[in-house]
This record gives sequence, structure tokens and C-alpha cells, in this order.
Amino acid sequence: MPRALIVHENFLRRVGAGDLPAGGAPAPGLTHPEAVSLYRSQCLSRALDRTSRAMQKAGQGFYTIGSSGHEGMAAVAHALRPTDIAFLHYRDAAFQIARAAQVPGQTIAWDMLLSFAASCEDPISGGRHKVLGSRALNIPPQTSTIASHLPKAVGAAYSLGLARRRPPEHRALPADAVAVCSFGDASANHSTAQGAFNTAQWTSYQGTPLPLLFVCEDNGIGISTKTPKDWIAASFANRPGLKYFHADGLDIYDTFAVACEAADYVRNRRKPAFLHLRTVRLYGHAGADMPTTYMSKGEVEAEEANDPLLHTVRLLQEAGALAPTEALAIYEETCARTERIAAHAVTRPKLRDAAGVMASIVPPRRECQQGNGPSAEARAEMFGSDMRAMDEPQPMSRLINWALADLMLERGELVLAGEDVGRKGGVYGVTQKLQTRFGPDRVIDTLLDEQAILGLAIGLAHNGFLPVPEIQFLAYLHNAEDQIRGEAATLSFFSNGRYANPMVVRVAGLGYQKGFGGHFHNDNSLAVLRDIPGLVIACPSTGADAARMLRECVRLAREEQRVVVFIEPIALYPMRDLHDDKDGLWMTRYPPPDERIGLGEIGIHGSGTDLAIVTYGNGHYLSRQAEKLLRERGIGLRIIDLRWLAPLPEEALLAATAECRRVLIVDECRRTGSQSEALMALFAERTGIPAARVTAEDSFIATGPAYAATLPSAAAIIGKALELVGVKA
Repeated sequence: MPRALIVHENFLRRVGAGDLPAGGAPAPGLTHPEAVSLYRSQCLSRALDRTSRAMQKAGQGFYTIGSSGHEGMAAVAHALRPTDIAFLHYRDAAFQIARAAQVPGQTIAWDMLLSFAASCEDPISGGRHKVLGSRALNIPPQTSTIASHLPKAVGAAYSLGLARRRPPEHRALPADAVAVCSFGDASANHSTAQGAFNTAQWTSYQGTPLPLLFVCEDNGIGISTKTPKDWIAASFANRPGLKYFHADGLDIYDTFAVACEAADYVRNRRKPAFLHLRTVRLYGHAGADMPTTYMSKGEVEAEEANDPLLHTVRLLQEAGALAPTEALAIYEETCARTERIAAHAVTRPKLRDAAGVMASIVPPRRECQQGNGPSAEARAEMFGSDMRAMDEPQPMSRLINWALADLMLERGELVLAGEDVGRKGGVYGVTQKLQTRFGPDRVIDTLLDEQAILGLAIGLAHNGFLPVPEIQFLAYLHNAEDQIRGEAATLSFFSNGRYANPMVVRVAGLGYQKGFGGHFHNDNSLAVLRDIPGLVIACPSTGADAARMLRECVRLAREEQRVVVFIEPIALYPMRDLHDDKDGLWMTRYPPPDERIGLGEIGIHGSGTDLAIVTYGNGHYLSRQAEKLLRERGIGLRIIDLRWLAPLPEEALLAATAECRRVLIVDECRRTGSQSEALMALFAERTGIPAARVTAEDSFIATGPAYAATLPSAAAIIGKALELVGVKA
């Protein structure tokens, strides 16, 4: 007999016989109507679990990870406000149901059953996933199974204090709100979770406001691996900067009382707290998982004997709120009503084609206030003597700095964050003076944790800010790539466009640094970013382009809610010369603040038709070095700067090369997994133009004299170009 049916029949039998588990007396705090309402939420959560399994068995439902045993989260929801943003564990149906009772006009059973049925009418994911979430209930949908939502909860909590001081245009949360995030005892061990706890403590320890409630639902097991006895309490009871609370999640009265205490602490003290909630897990982990394959029958039955619904029936009786016969009637009526609703939900339409599935990958545009930009007087006051320097050619690093300053002056909601971006001004000086000009609230020196930096950005975006986080080196992104792939870039997709994470992630990267750092500071692989649906990747090659493209990136994030990664070629930061020492030919003047390069707009240098070199970043610089000799050999040349690496500007490329006899792709990334693969496929599939490529070797980058040995060079470009056009070297 399935464990779900055993638990169900045990409940009917034991309540009918008055065989209820022992426990403490009801703690004060809940009125009788409130307690009964929480019990109704628990019953609906249980009924939804049972119904989802029946739907799956009938081929009408799909994903059945359940909330049974965790129904005490209804009391946590009741202790909070619906304006408190909640990033929920996947076993928190009872939380969402109880919160729906706080907001008029909700049809929570119908909404959740549409999600279980993968109907395109599901109001949160549009049929893309069985997720908890609701815009009306301030619950962004989560798909995390490893607590990867915790860093953004820290960021959202930080945003609450920042918004009090600097309210953004699209502010979403009230000043007295808190953030709450929940997770299991097993996922508390994940490095992502530990980084979030540490970041919260680090922030709180310094006295910075961080109203965040962590809720650990401790059922003692992760899939089949048991959590050591008392591990969570031992790990979290005495952490600096993090107040510890403990409650019995089987007891709604105790849970409510302790959750209220914890919520009041967080809301009034503006400090983080950790609520350790004892729960049990019924039915096993998910779907067809059989707990008796890794637990003894006695252990499974002991958990089932502690069914939280049985405890609630006892507590309601002892409090004088509800008799067991009435409680049983509510349970049975809820189960029957859920089955009736499900029978209708499974008939509703579902996604059927790729276009429907992909419709929410790119977020919807949002209305933004329009202005004329900062006044000349404001710019003159901010830039001072830099205004005179703007009339002279400058290297890329300085132009990016000025572009950031102009953007921050114009957009008060724009916030920079990253390691060393403030007082130091960045490793390469790109953010110099910005903290002095705009203050530490808007140029935030973070701790050394890339997950925390990106999580901060995601959380800030949830409250209307426009974050511009910096990852100090491209190689460091790999520590935190799931914050982009699994959190930021998926949010619009899984919320059907109801939530988004607009941001511009600045990353210093690529190769060609002389004598510094080896592969940790010279990383020439963008593959981890290129295959993320909906992500925009920009890579400038000149200072003027960098300024114009950065403005477009900010516009894309602000107005179109896009997640953008802005790759800044480190080797080009200080570049001044192109051919000869002190020729200054790679420096450019700072473009006027209203100029930008639109998404998909490529750069074309020259008009020759013998050969088109398609490239970007350092490859553009090297191709321009090669240009002189190639033209001397009589080759009619044009050099095309991609600028935008994702989505690839395919139509613009095809138009720009239509008259050309041959195409040479110069890609500083590795031969395997690089942009060149997609470009070769494009020209092979859409044109008859012969194409070849010059790429980096499939190797890491060495330091010292061999820093460029595995990378494309001007000489290699010349050699391949001559070979391609049939001219002897």
C-alpha cells in the first residue's frame, strides 16, 4: 500500500478513535478562528499532495514533490505579512496557502492545481513547471533544490534598508517589510547556503540593516542521507550576527508563537534571524521514492505517527477551538473539494509548442520615467577637471569609468557592487572616484564571495534597483555561475514574465595580460554564459564602444528587464597604441552621454569584398594590426566587430558579409565551445561563402613569456587570411 494512503487512513482512523499523539499544551497567541484557519490550510496542503499523486498516476500531473510533514509552515506564514517577500522551499505549500488567506480574492487551490496539471493557465509559471509562487502573494517562484535562492534573499533584505535611504523608481516592498527564505536541513550544508549565512552574518556584524528570516525546516534527512542528530542546532545556535530561534513545527501554536518572536526581532531590530523548525517528512522524498528502501519500517512508521495534522487536531481540541469530529469533517470535505477542482483543472489547456514554452524567456518591457539626463551643470560639478580630459583620446578603462559616472548621475537606482570596487576603485582603477562621488550606498564594497555579489544584485532587482555587480575576473565567475543560470536568467521563464532580475553584470576577462596571473586572471572561455537562454552578452573592443554599449546595457536592464553580462577585455583597458609605440591609435574620445550602440548593432571597418574578418574584443584589436599588411598585399578587407556575442547579431552579420568572397573568424576563446563554432555554422547553413577561423588552443593560459602562446596573434591572422584568399605568404 502506498505510504500516502497509509498516512491518510491512519489520520481517519486515529481522529475517529480519538487516538491523538501526546504533546505540550497550546501556547498563547492564536485565536480560535486563526487556529482553525491554519488547520484548514494544513488540510488543503495535504489534500493537494494526495491529489497530485493521483494526477500523476493517471497521467494528468507530472512532478509530485510534496509538503506533507511540513504543514507547520502555515503558522510561519501567519506570523508574517503578505508584503514580506518570501523565497520558499519546495515543501512549503502550506505557507503559500496560509498566506493566500491573508490576501482577499485568492483562489489558491485552483491556482496550485493548474500548476500541478501544467496548464498554461497556471497563474505563476504558465505551465512551465510545478512551482510555488504568486505575484499577488509576494512569493517569487523557486526551482532551487540546493538552497541557491538564499543569496538573493540576503540581497532582498539588504535592499529594504537601502530603499529607505534611496527609494528606487520601481520599488516593490514597503519600508517595514522583511525578507524570508526557507530551506531544508540537508540543503543548509550546501556551499551556496553557507555563503548566504556568512554574508548575512558579515553584514549584520557590522551593524548594516538586514531584516532577513532564515527558516530551516529540519526533517532530519536529505533524500536518503540522514542529518546527524542535533547538527542544525549545533551549527547555528551560536553564530555571531545571527539570532537563533527554535520551534516545534508539529505544533502550530508553538510555531506561531516562536515565529512571531523571530519576525518581531527581524522587523524591529533589522537584523537576521534563524528559525529552526522541527518537521517530519511523510511519503518519502518525491514521486515514487520509497522511504522503506533506506529507512527501516519502524522509522517510517514513527515519523507517520507524528503526523502534524494529528497534532493540530489534538491542540485544537485542548484549546477548545474545534472538536475532533469537526476537524475530521473539515479534512474530508477539503479532500473531496480538492478532487473536484482537480478534475476540472486537468482539462485546462497546456503548452504545446516551442514558441509557447519560450514566450517568457525574454522578460516583458516595463514603463520607466523618461528624462533629459543630467544637466551640464551637474556633470561639470561631478567630473570637475575630467571634463577637459574628455576632449582628448583616452584608454578604455577611463571611458568606462566616465560612462558609469554619467549613468549613476542619471539613474539614482543604479547600484554598483563588488569586491574592491569602492575605496580601491577596482583592481584596474575602472571604478575610481565613484564611491567618493556617489557614496558607499551606491558603490558597495562586498565581501569576497561571487555568489554573494550576484545574490545581492538579484535581491536588489526584486526591490526596484538597477544593480551593476562586478565580478573581478572572468575565472571567478565559475564559483557563482548558477546565480545567473539557475536564478536570475530563469526567473522570467518560470514566472511567465511576472518577475524579472534586471541587471548588468560587469566582468573583467579574456586573455593577453602580460606577466600576470596565468589562467585565474586570464580566462578566455565564455561558454558557460553563451548557452543561457535570454542572456545578453556584450563585449566592446574600443573605449568609445564600451561607453556606448554600457549605456545600451543599462537601458536593456532598466526598460526591458534583461539580464546582461558586459565583458570588459582586461588587456584593452590600458591600450593606447595600435601599430607603433606612442601612436595613440587605439584611444578614443568619450562619446556624448546620449550616444549608445543598440543591441545587435555591429561595427564595420572598411569596405573591401575580398575578405571579411569577423571578430570581437582583443581579436578586433589584433585584426586591425593585421590589416595594414593585408591591404599592402592587395586584399580588399573589411573588419566586422561583433560587439554583441549573445544573441548573435546574425542578420546584421549576413548583411555585412553578403558581398564578400570569404570570411575569416577570429575568436580569442578556445576552439571548442567558442563563438567561432556558432559563427562557422551560421555561414555554412545560411550562405555559400567559404569560411575559416583562427581561435585559441584548447588550453588554459600560462603566465610569464608564454602568456599569449595559445592565443590568436596578428601573425596567425595574417597567415590564415593569405591562405584563405590564395595569396602566398
